Amino acid sequence: MAQLERFAGFAGPAHGVDGVATRMRALGDGFPSGDGVGVFNRVYLSVTEEVARHVENGSFPDRGAAITLDVLFAERYLTAVDAAAADRRAPACWRPLFELRRHPGVRPLQFALAGINAHIGHDLPLAVVDTCRTLGCEPADLADEFDRVGDILVSLEERIREDLMPGPDLFQIADPLTHLLGSWSLERARDGAWATALAMRALRELPVVAEQFRDRLDGAVGLVGRMLLTPLPD
Repeated sequence: MAQLERFAGFAGPAHGVDGVATRMRALGDGFPSGDGVGVFNRVYLSVTEEVARHVENGSFPDRGAAITLDVLFAERYLTAVDAAAADRRAPACWRPLFELRRHPGVRPLQFALAGINAHIGHDLPLAVVDTCRTLGCEPADLADEFDRVGDILVSLEERIREDLMPGPDLFQIADPLTHLLGSWSLERARDGAWATALAMRALRELPVVAEQFRDRLDGAVGLVGRMLLTPLPD
């Protein structure tokens, strides 16, 4: 990857990754037990804390680019939460989670993966484009940072599934749940997000087409999220 040497002194947005984590902790304090958005928020907080550790120990080739990408990525989730809290229309990719957040037939793992689906499938490619605009670079310049963030997500996915999968006393729902969640892959979603970011960046000179592309992406990711949140029998 071409290093972003011209941004070597750029430290990222002022509030940084730690500031994002602080906002997520504050949000978490306000979610009632079992709230689906709260389930995802806890998962995302653990990811953000892991990214912060990697930033501090120098794991990212370009610290400023990594912080910028991570913060702009997180801002899209936080903005969606703010919109829902204010009774404004959230992006279509997030609406299934907000609408079904208290449904008794939806399991915690479904909430977590529906949130990850919305954030990776829709928000991540937009965050890559936002970062390119902020830093004046191209997606190729962010490939290492993108891959390392993705690797952190993938490394945590198995733990998330283990922590939130129903126990032996809920085997009556385990088969349909396993079938439902086995249809979605974080790695495939990450690969799709990168391809989408490249396409969106290429469309920057065609604003009308780019807007239509974003709208279709939002709706398609929202449809997958709604399927992931299919209520299951007790």
